[in-house]
Amino acid sequence: MLTGIEIHPAVRVGKGFFIDHGMGVVIGETTEIGDNVTLYQGVTLGGVSLKKEKRHPTLRDNVVVGAGAKVLGPFEVGENSRIGANSVVVKAVPPNSTVVGIPGRIVIKEGRKVDEFDLDHQVMPDPVAKAFNCMMEHMQLMHKRINALSDPEKNGKDEKEFENLRCRLDDIIRKTIEEAVRGETGKKEAVEETSQ
Repeated sequence: MLTGIEIHPAVRVGKGFFIDHGMGVVIGETTEIGDNVTLYQGVTLGGVSLKKEKRHPTLRDNVVVGAGAKVLGPFEVGENSRIGANSVVVKAVPPNSTVVGIPGRIVIKEGRKVDEFDLDHQVMPDPVAKAFNCMMEHMQLMHKRINALSDPEKNGKDEKEFENLRCRLDDIIRKTIEEAVRGETGKKEAVEETSQ
């Protein structure tokens, strides 16, 4: 492999196909490439299955795929479409579209912006924190329901015991939140203390 380009011999390629700075380009077996398609360095036109069936993308005429982009699966990229550098495209792209991101999303279709897209890449969603917040809200709701069920006039002798339980639950919730905020730092400090 002198060129750094790997194209399976079964790939069907149209006229005017161009690979610019081709190092690292990989094109899978069942890929179909239309006329006047351009790929830049590091592009993968790959499959997501090992079955002997159509498992690689079809690029229609006049498609441009930016450097490092990955187009994975047996779907079509419509004519005159553009795929941004380092995008990961895993579903069909309509004609005359521009796709960017991971996973790839359409930002321009038929010459018009689809919607504004967020370029704050440093702000990533935290699914663990989201789940934790949901659980905390649920616990607070249950706590309110328990409070509503305990009427001090009806449950005079149990009120003190219930209040102690409620205080303990509040302490557990507060400590849990503090530990979550401390995160890994607190865990590392605890491990260091036990190892000394």
